[in-house]
Amino acid sequence: MTSETTTLPTVDQIRRAPKVLLHDHLDGGLRPATIVELARETGYDGLPETDPEKLGVWFREAADSGSLERYLETFAHTCAVMQTREALTRVAAECAEDLAADGVVYAEVRYAPEQHLEKGLTLEEVVEAVNEGFREGERRARAAGHRIRVGALLTAMRHAARALEIAELANRYRDLGVAGFDIAGAEAGFPPTRHLDAFEYLKRENNHFTIHAGEAFGLPSIWQALQWCGADRLGHGVRITDDMEVADDGSVKLGRLASYVRDKRIPLEMCPTSNLQTGAATSYAEHPIGLLRRLQFRLTVNTDNRLMSGTSMSREFEHLVSTFRYTLDDMQWFTVNAMKSAFIPFDERLAMINDVIKPGYAELRSEWLFRQVDAEPAVISEYRSE
Repeated sequence: MTSETTTLPTVDQIRRAPKVLLHDHLDGGLRPATIVELARETGYDGLPETDPEKLGVWFREAADSGSLERYLETFAHTCAVMQTREALTRVAAECAEDLAADGVVYAEVRYAPEQHLEKGLTLEEVVEAVNEGFREGERRARAAGHRIRVGALLTAMRHAARALEIAELANRYRDLGVAGFDIAGAEAGFPPTRHLDAFEYLKRENNHFTIHAGEAFGLPSIWQALQWCGADRLGHGVRITDDMEVADDGSVKLGRLASYVRDKRIPLEMCPTSNLQTGAATSYAEHPIGLLRRLQFRLTVNTDNRLMSGTSMSREFEHLVSTFRYTLDDMQWFTVNAMKSAFIPFDERLAMINDVIKPGYAELRSEWLFRQVDAEPAVISEYRSE
């Protein structure tokens, strides 16, 4: 291994590196200009700003405000303009395009079908519109020289009572673009066990699901998600560090739940910037991802809500590279973890890792060789003149 393998990746290399995204909300990633246009087309007059640039700033400032009410208000605006088939298809297509342009080669994007019924769409029509958009976005990305594959995760809301219905919907469309199921919303007061019938149904159907847990609420949320509900992955899961004791010399003692999560290789869908906004972490340097990476948990890096956080997969990795001095090897480790944890068949995951991800990083790591070649002719001519 040369010293070049430990060089920090450049911003351009981070952008070009193949990335895998498992935790991204469709209604949290719209382009501000699209929101303005859709509001005008659908007659929605509740936007706080109608200038796209100012609206983008408003979303980020509201999410950064520390006020849960203002944070939740941001989604009221995006969902308001996602109530027609045309709007859903457009938003999904642009999502796939934007991710592909950022170097994402595989993504699972989640949304709650029950939040898009205000103008008469059925649950099935919502799913089909979004799936159509993802396929269109994949085609546009391919035409622009990018490759991406996008699967949908259907989300049920913890405070509502439609989890089983959404789980059944996810199962019906599992071979038609839907990769799995998710449950989201306020953790405190709404434990995942309220929807145990949905999770038991999915397990009987051998289907995949992830659960938002261990973000705003602590270890009981994680424990219930795993031991009662049987989650395949944990959305966020940052509070797993509550079950650890870190000594002054840096040694760490894991509690039984933390040991179980690590031993079973349960994937944690980390969203660093979002966690800072919601108070699950105080800074990038203090984010649990640093400790959990050192302890070899099955970590993945994600965006959560690209619009509200003003982020992308590349920006998330830029923060981690800057904070923890992560190299391309580290980026590959996170990316392979994510691909291993995706809700697609094993042989397809393996092919993505071996044929797309590893070759992509190998090419980036080799670039230093070609930078040296540029200086070689001068050296050769020097020797010839002797």
